[in-house]
Amino acid sequence: MSTFIIDIPVPSMGATVSELTVITLKTQPGARVTKGQKIAELESDKSIFEYEAPADGTVLALPVKPGEVLQPGALFLRLETSDVSLRHLESKGGAVAAAPVAAKPAAALVWTPRATKLAQEAGVDPATMTGLEATGPGGRVSGDDVTRWLANRKS
Repeated sequence: MSTFIIDIPVPSMGATVSELTVITLKTQPGARVTKGQKIAELESDKSIFEYEAPADGTVLALPVKPGEVLQPGALFLRLETSDVSLRHLESKGGAVAAAPVAAKPAAALVWTPRATKLAQEAGVDPATMTGLEATGPGGRVSGDDVTRWLANRKS
Protein backbone atom coordinates (compact mmCIF):
# COMPACT_ATOMS: atom_id res chain seq x y z
CA MET A 1 0.00 0.00 0.00
CA SER A 2 1.38 3.42 -0.90
CA THR A 3 2.00 6.11 1.68
CA PHE A 4 1.50 9.85 1.65
CA ILE A 5 2.28 12.72 4.00
CA ILE A 6 -0.35 14.48 6.11
CA ASP A 7 -0.14 17.70 8.11
CA ILE A 8 -2.04 17.66 11.40
CA PRO A 9 -2.88 21.11 12.81
CA VAL A 10 -2.91 22.13 16.47
CA PRO A 11 -6.43 21.08 17.50
CA SER A 12 -9.16 23.63 18.08
CA MET A 13 -10.83 23.14 21.43
CA GLY A 14 -13.85 25.32 20.72
CA ALA A 15 -14.71 28.95 20.26
CA THR A 16 -13.56 30.04 23.71
CA VAL A 17 -10.10 28.41 23.59
CA SER A 18 -7.56 30.52 21.72
CA GLU A 19 -4.35 28.74 22.70
CA LEU A 20 -2.92 25.46 23.95
CA THR A 21 0.23 24.81 25.95
CA VAL A 22 2.42 21.80 25.17
CA ILE A 23 3.06 20.00 28.45
CA THR A 24 4.92 16.90 27.24
CA LEU A 25 5.81 15.17 23.98
CA LYS A 26 5.80 11.38 24.02
CA THR A 27 7.32 10.81 20.57
CA GLN A 28 9.85 12.38 18.21
CA PRO A 29 10.57 12.63 14.48
CA GLY A 30 11.47 9.27 12.98
CA ALA A 31 9.34 7.29 15.43
CA ARG A 32 6.62 4.87 14.31
CA VAL A 33 3.26 5.51 15.95
CA THR A 34 0.00 3.59 15.95
CA LYS A 35 -3.49 5.06 15.74
CA GLY A 36 -4.63 6.05 19.23
CA GLN A 37 -1.10 6.13 20.67
CA LYS A 38 -0.61 9.03 23.10
CA ILE A 39 1.88 11.40 21.49
CA ALA A 40 1.51 14.63 23.49
CA GLU A 41 -0.14 16.19 26.50
CA LEU A 42 -1.72 19.60 25.88
CA GLU A 43 -3.43 22.10 28.17
CA SER A 44 -6.07 24.72 27.50
CA ASP A 45 -7.39 27.23 30.01
CA LYS A 46 -10.11 24.69 30.80
CA SER A 47 -8.47 21.25 30.77
CA ILE A 48 -5.47 19.01 30.19
CA PHE A 49 -5.78 16.28 27.58
CA GLU A 50 -3.68 13.67 25.82
CA TYR A 51 -3.38 14.03 22.06
CA GLU A 52 -3.49 10.72 20.18
CA ALA A 53 -1.98 9.79 16.83
CA PRO A 54 -4.74 9.98 14.21
CA ALA A 55 -3.32 7.04 12.22
CA ASP A 56 -0.53 4.48 12.03
CA GLY A 57 2.56 6.02 10.49
CA THR A 58 5.98 7.58 10.87
CA VAL A 59 6.45 10.97 12.52
CA LEU A 60 8.26 13.20 10.03
CA ALA A 61 8.06 16.45 12.00
CA LEU A 62 6.83 17.61 15.39
CA PRO A 63 7.79 21.31 15.35
CA VAL A 64 6.70 22.10 18.92
CA LYS A 65 8.42 21.96 22.31
CA PRO A 66 7.19 21.52 25.87
CA GLY A 67 6.22 24.85 27.36
CA GLU A 68 5.25 26.43 24.04
CA VAL A 69 1.89 28.13 23.80
CA LEU A 70 0.34 27.30 20.42
CA GLN A 71 -2.41 28.79 18.31
CA PRO A 72 -5.07 26.35 16.98
CA GLY A 73 -4.63 25.59 13.29
CA ALA A 74 -0.81 25.82 13.25
CA LEU A 75 1.16 22.76 12.13
CA PHE A 76 1.41 20.32 15.02
CA LEU A 77 2.48 17.05 13.41
CA ARG A 78 3.61 15.84 9.98
CA LEU A 79 3.00 12.12 9.53
CA GLU A 80 3.66 9.64 6.73
CA THR A 81 0.74 7.21 6.59
CA SER A 82 -1.22 4.89 4.32
CA ASP A 83 -4.58 5.66 6.00
CA VAL A 84 -6.66 6.91 3.05
CA SER A 85 -9.37 8.21 5.39
CA LEU A 86 -6.96 11.08 6.15
CA ARG A 87 -6.17 11.93 2.52
CA HIS A 88 -7.93 15.30 3.03
CA LEU A 89 -5.01 16.28 5.30
CA GLU A 90 -2.39 15.51 2.65
CA SER A 91 0.55 17.87 2.92
CA LYS A 92 0.88 20.68 0.42
CA GLY A 93 4.63 20.39 0.87
CA GLY A 94 6.95 23.09 2.01
CA ALA A 95 9.36 23.33 4.87
CA VAL A 96 8.21 22.68 8.39
CA ALA A 97 8.53 25.81 10.46
CA ALA A 98 7.96 26.01 14.17
CA ALA A 99 4.31 26.43 15.06
CA PRO A 100 3.23 30.01 15.75
CA VAL A 101 3.59 30.67 19.44
CA ALA A 102 1.52 33.09 21.50
CA ALA A 103 3.27 35.87 23.38
CA LYS A 104 4.76 34.43 26.55
CA PRO A 105 4.62 36.26 29.85
CA ALA A 106 7.51 36.37 32.34
CA ALA A 107 10.65 35.14 30.65
CA ALA A 108 11.75 32.35 33.01
CA LEU A 109 8.34 31.02 33.99
CA VAL A 110 6.02 28.83 31.96
CA TRP A 111 2.42 29.95 32.31
CA THR A 112 -0.77 28.01 31.78
CA PRO A 113 -3.23 29.70 29.42
CA ARG A 114 -5.67 30.17 32.33
CA ALA A 115 -3.01 31.95 34.39
CA THR A 116 -2.20 34.34 31.55
CA LYS A 117 -5.89 35.04 30.98
CA LEU A 118 -6.56 35.76 34.67
CA ALA A 119 -3.66 38.21 34.89
CA GLN A 120 -4.71 40.02 31.74
CA GLU A 121 -8.35 40.19 32.88
CA ALA A 122 -7.13 41.77 36.15
CA GLY A 123 -5.36 44.43 34.07
CA VAL A 124 -1.88 43.20 34.97
CA ASP A 125 0.84 42.54 32.41
CA PRO A 126 2.06 39.02 33.28
CA ALA A 127 5.63 39.99 32.35
CA THR A 128 5.65 42.54 35.21
CA MET A 129 4.46 40.15 37.92
CA THR A 130 7.31 39.54 40.36
CA GLY A 131 7.41 37.33 43.43
CA LEU A 132 5.02 34.87 41.83
CA GLU A 133 5.22 31.27 43.07
CA ALA A 134 4.71 28.67 40.33
CA THR A 135 2.94 25.68 41.93
CA GLY A 136 1.22 24.20 38.88
CA PRO A 137 2.08 20.90 37.18
CA GLY A 138 5.67 20.83 35.98
CA GLY A 139 6.47 24.06 37.84
CA ARG A 140 4.16 26.19 35.68
CA VAL A 141 2.32 29.27 36.86
CA SER A 142 -1.29 28.20 37.40
CA GLY A 143 -4.50 30.16 37.64
CA ASP A 144 -4.47 29.58 41.41
CA ASP A 145 -0.99 31.11 41.59
CA VAL A 146 -2.22 34.26 39.83
CA THR A 147 -5.35 34.46 42.01
CA ARG A 148 -3.17 34.18 45.14
CA TRP A 149 -0.74 36.83 43.83
CA LEU A 150 -3.59 39.22 43.05
CA ALA A 151 -5.15 38.72 46.51
CA ASN A 152 -1.81 39.37 48.24
CA ARG A 153 -1.30 42.52 46.16
CA LYS A 154 -4.58 43.99 47.46
CA SER A 155 -3.81 43.30 51.13
